[in-house]
Amino acid sequence: MSWELSTASGRYVVDLAADDLGPVLQDWGRGEPQGWEPEPLASFLTLPDRLPLEYSALGTRHVRGAELVVEQPDGALGARLSWPAEQVAFSDDGRVSTFTAGAVDTSGRVAVTLVVEASREHDVVTKHVTVTNTGDGLLFLPRAFSPAWNLPVAGPVDVQVLAGHWSREFQPLVATLPAGELSIGSRQGITSHDYSPVVAVTSSGTTDGSAWGVALAWCGSWRLLVDVPPFRSRTRVAAGVDDESCVVTLEPGASYTTPVTLGVHAPDGVDGLRRRWHDYERDVLARTVGLEHRPIVYNSWYATKFDVRLDQQLALADRAAALGVEAFVVDDGWFSGRDDDRGGLGDWWPDERKFPDGLDPLVSGVIARGMRFGIWVEPEAVNPRSRLYEAHPDWVYRAGERPLVTVRNQYVLDFGRREVVDWAKGWLRELLSDERITYLKWDMNRPVSDGGRPGDLHGREWSIQHAEGYLEVMRMLRDEFPHVTVEACSGGGGRIDLSVLAVSDVVWPSDETGPRDRLAIQHGFLSAYAPHVMSSWVTDEPDRLDTEPVSLEFRFLVAMAGVLGIGADLGAWSPAELARGAGLVGRYREIRETVHTGRVETHGTPADSVYAVEYGGKDQTVLLVFGRPGRPDTVTLRPRTLVPGARYCVEGREVAAEDLVEGMPVAFTLADDADLVVLERVG
Repeated sequence: MSWELSTASGRYVVDLAADDLGPVLQDWGRGEPQGWEPEPLASFLTLPDRLPLEYSALGTRHVRGAELVVEQPDGALGARLSWPAEQVAFSDDGRVSTFTAGAVDTSGRVAVTLVVEASREHDVVTKHVTVTNTGDGLLFLPRAFSPAWNLPVAGPVDVQVLAGHWSREFQPLVATLPAGELSIGSRQGITSHDYSPVVAVTSSGTTDGSAWGVALAWCGSWRLLVDVPPFRSRTRVAAGVDDESCVVTLEPGASYTTPVTLGVHAPDGVDGLRRRWHDYERDVLARTVGLEHRPIVYNSWYATKFDVRLDQQLALADRAAALGVEAFVVDDGWFSGRDDDRGGLGDWWPDERKFPDGLDPLVSGVIARGMRFGIWVEPEAVNPRSRLYEAHPDWVYRAGERPLVTVRNQYVLDFGRREVVDWAKGWLRELLSDERITYLKWDMNRPVSDGGRPGDLHGREWSIQHAEGYLEVMRMLRDEFPHVTVEACSGGGGRIDLSVLAVSDVVWPSDETGPRDRLAIQHGFLSAYAPHVMSSWVTDEPDRLDTEPVSLEFRFLVAMAGVLGIGADLGAWSPAELARGAGLVGRYREIRETVHTGRVETHGTPADSVYAVEYGGKDQTVLLVFGRPGRPDTVTLRPRTLVPGARYCVEGREVAAEDLVEGMPVAFTLADDADLVVLERVG
């Protein structure tokens, strides 16, 4: 018997293997079902090693990798899972399909519940499992991954990952695996700048065939494995909490639920993956894609750094308002003792020297200028030179008697402690009790070092507990302060994944704001994450890597590719620059809805002589075009998002969509190094 879970344009079909071996993938895609057969029989392979099992444990599988490793009270390692048919349930209400299956270990100490869910509103399938201790002794889980994905792709396969480091996040790299395992992840307690927890898998060398994407919705330490067995017909992808730095402890009756893994099939290749991820993030994760939580922001960090004073902030607010900015955000430096990065973190009240009358004069001044007021915080951090640390030195992560490790002159608060989470909720509630504060930027500027609590039974679960504490506070902000826009940041793109997108409105992809380097970061970001969450600023900062000079227009168009912000020192801008900036802000307002909600296509890469990002909506198509010295005088582009049969106005002439795509492409002279081309639908 099989169960079909329908998606917007395909299906995910699950079957039960014989002998209670559990759920297996029968088919994933659309068109004629592909079916499945066990891998070829070999003397060293047991049947569970030959099957595309949805979930398995060490002790059930013996040769291939498994998602669950259990240390039993009697010292036995592993579990022999049995999946009786009577523990299978299926529901379909016409919109959402849910498949549930239960497993028990022959020891009677372990129970597993698997849940697979699909919706007809999008093409993303989600999975998770819950592991329960049904015995009377302690269970330890050195590995507790989420359910696996069996992709019908034989080696060699191409695996695209998004890799990087601080100021160079989200670089798309491709690893070709004829056979073997690829492992990426984080041990830092956060998602990390090094890798994003999402991969795209295709048959090697194909450009227009099917592609499969797998993502992990988790913002703590994590691990993702791509396994390409030699001379086999399937690739297996598994992911979950990191299995090097975390061990889950289950007391009798206790349960652990894994983070959600998500999978998507795109018959139209990796470009189709991008579109399906974006649809899911807009339709399911975002509380809204409207303008109420995506204002045009001015942030004062680059203009003032730690030297935050009322007079200069209001002077900047004057210029920001004249540009058409909608929210003014005061960054680091506003709170007690914060003259540099050596003090203040943890003491979250206005600095009495800088703001003797509190924040009210600044908040009132910003609002009087027609803008929303926002503020920067870093709730997980504390400086040794702070009143909080003096009062609660036990609240930071420490490994026994080892010397404490400072990064950026700060420690990390243990968000696995209930008293720390309650403290964070308390002062954030007090800060936001002023309902005029409607924008909050949450930052996190260092990895967690020496995580854990020696002597605590559950201390080795620190990375799970920290992520759950962070998510709990973020959900509190959304529930109790729905009018507050929340921007998630971690030294740039250090904590961006689908779990963060579910509790924030926008994210900060990188601290790199040099325009050409930023364009490369955004190119990779948009392959998995949608433009309505991509906060991007116009600044005066130089590029670190790609140092070809650019115009102010180029800088603005890079930032207009997502949620526009401005972070330059406006006090240093000339009248001509201010006037041009105001004009470009006005142009952004005309295209913003299409940028945030339209279908995204890329033309080339940022390294090319001409590169473009296209956004296609129902009534408008927007092209942001970027050039390099030595480019052709005339640039031609064939838009991919036009409505068939429609007519568009392009540079004053009316043209049929089919002519633009097939016969007469958009041709124009790129006079400067960047241009905005808008195609308006007229019929």
